[in-house]
Formats: sequence, C-alpha cells, structure tokens
Amino acid sequence: MSNSIAEYLRQGISPQAFMDGMTKNQDAFLSWYNQFEWADEEDRSFFESLQFRDDLRCEILAADWCGDVVRNVPVVFKAMEAAGIPTEVLIMEQFPELMDQYLTMGGRSVPVVIITDTGGHVLGKWGPRPSDVQAHMIAFKQTNPDREAADYQDNLKVVRQQMMETYGEGTDYHNRIVRELRELLSSF
Repeated sequence: MSNSIAEYLRQGISPQAFMDGMTKNQDAFLSWYNQFEWADEEDRSFFESLQFRDDLRCEILAADWCGDVVRNVPVVFKAMEAAGIPTEVLIMEQFPELMDQYLTMGGRSVPVVIITDTGGHVLGKWGPRPSDVQAHMIAFKQTNPDREAADYQDNLKVVRQQMMETYGEGTDYHNRIVRELRELLSSF
C-alpha cells in the first residue's frame, strides 16, 4: 500500500458519472443505493459531523462488473455524501498500477476505498467487503492455496455461497459497512 496517491487525485469520475456510465449491473446498483437508510441516528450524526472537515478525500477503485462493488459502493457513496467528503471513482482497468498497490491477498479485488488527505497522503483503506463476509474468503485462501487443484473451483463456489449468506437478503449488511467506515474515519 502506497503512502501517497497524489498523482491519482482528480483522475477519477464522480459517483454520479460512475452510476450514469454503468454498462453492467446498473439496476442492481441503483436499487441498493436507493434502499439505503441510516439504521442508527448516531452513525448518521457522526458522518454529518465530518462536513466541517475539508481535509479528507475518498478515492474508490471499482468496476461495474463486480458484485461486491454493486453491493458495497452504494453504501460508501451514501456515507461520503452525508460526510461531505469529495469522492471519486477510479475504474480499476484504467488504473492498473494503482490497483496493483492495493491487492487483497495477492488478487485484484474491488472495491478498494482509499481515504486520503487533500495532498493524497493515504490515511486508511476499506474493502473489498464487510469484514464478516471477507472472513470467508480469507479462510478459503488459507485452506485452498493451489488455484490449479482439482477441487479449487468447487470449493470457490461453496465459499461464494457462504459469502452471499453472510451478506443476507436485505440491507442489514449496509449497517456493518457504515460501522466499519465510521471506525476507519474515527481513527484520524
């Protein structure tokens, strides 16, 4: 992880441009975005209190074909909107060198939410999924290190199903993302 991504600031697109330009999964993305509601007034107040800070920026590495982007980025957009934190989306295929600085367990997993100061100094990151969902993938990678193994793909299907079950049917996972983002933003 780089300490500065200054050269990437102002290289991305706005959240609205990302949503408008989606060629895949736009309906699902907008559905999650429109379903977002604050479950906790204390969380909403925390994010709204950040409107008085002008020293934070949010850069999101994303791709519209990714299911985790479709589920998670709408929540990030809503939280950053409430906080008044300027947010840009960097399409991962357009920024491969930045993506390679933010690999997850050696792989290109998105979204990656990078919080910086105004000069591009990285303060923290979040992603690609809520920690309870990501725990399934971490365990899978530890027990299935050989991508060429005969049972790798079958085991991957099982873990993806476990991840979907942990996400759940509704929007409860939105609250988990909000809490993790609040914890991150509270650390600086």
